[in-house]
Amino acid sequence: MIDVIEKLLILQDRDRHILRVQTELAHIGPERENLQAKAAGTQAILDAAKTRGKQIESDRKKLELDVEAKKQQIEKYANQQFQTKKNEEYRALAHEIETCKADIVKLDDQQIVLMERAEQAQKDVLTANVAATQARQVVEGQIGNLAARETNLEKELAELELNRQALAQAVEEGVRAKYERLRRTKGSNVVVGVEHGVCGGCHMKLPTQIMVLCRGQQEVVTCINCGRILYYTRDMDLAVSD
Repeated sequence: MIDVIEKLLILQDRDRHILRVQTELAHIGPERENLQAKAAGTQAILDAAKTRGKQIESDRKKLELDVEAKKQQIEKYANQQFQTKKNEEYRALAHEIETCKADIVKLDDQQIVLMERAEQAQKDVLTANVAATQARQVVEGQIGNLAARETNLEKELAELELNRQALAQAVEEGVRAKYERLRRTKGSNVVVGVEHGVCGGCHMKLPTQIMVLCRGQQEVVTCINCGRILYYTRDMDLAVSD
């Protein structure tokens, strides 16, 4: 294998390594957002449970006020009964008193229901609080691990890119320029092997002359179909497969 091909393969391997690190780094942001969303979700459940509990308590206090208002009405009607001397007015006031008493019974029943709901709401808050606390602790730990991994990857990437500059400079300028152009369109698969008479990149059949040139290892040879840089090693089989 000619020297420039060896250097290109080393450079390509470095570029693939850089790409892997960049890809891993790119995934960290979404991972962090997903973890934060998970914690926010459990917190939202807790907040909703607390809101339900507060609403139930507010409704219960309103019923208490309604009961107190009915009792005051009864007291008012009773005083009016004491003062009136007309049987018709007395009976009307008595009817109002009975109506208020019936309303109080209904309000008391509603309070009992709300008390049961309040008890369940308290249990829901406790359960949600435990879940939110646990989720927050887990997420904080995972986010901390992500931050550490991100720092390490950024450091690794900086070192790789610095080393890549030296590797790229070691390649002849004209060949390096060709490699860089191909990398922009072909990605990380620019320098490819030749086996069974086909290009390792586009997998198209190659003319015999191209395969002979590759085996001769005297110059940089490119695929006539895709333009990728070709190379050959002794362990490759140049025989065309059926």
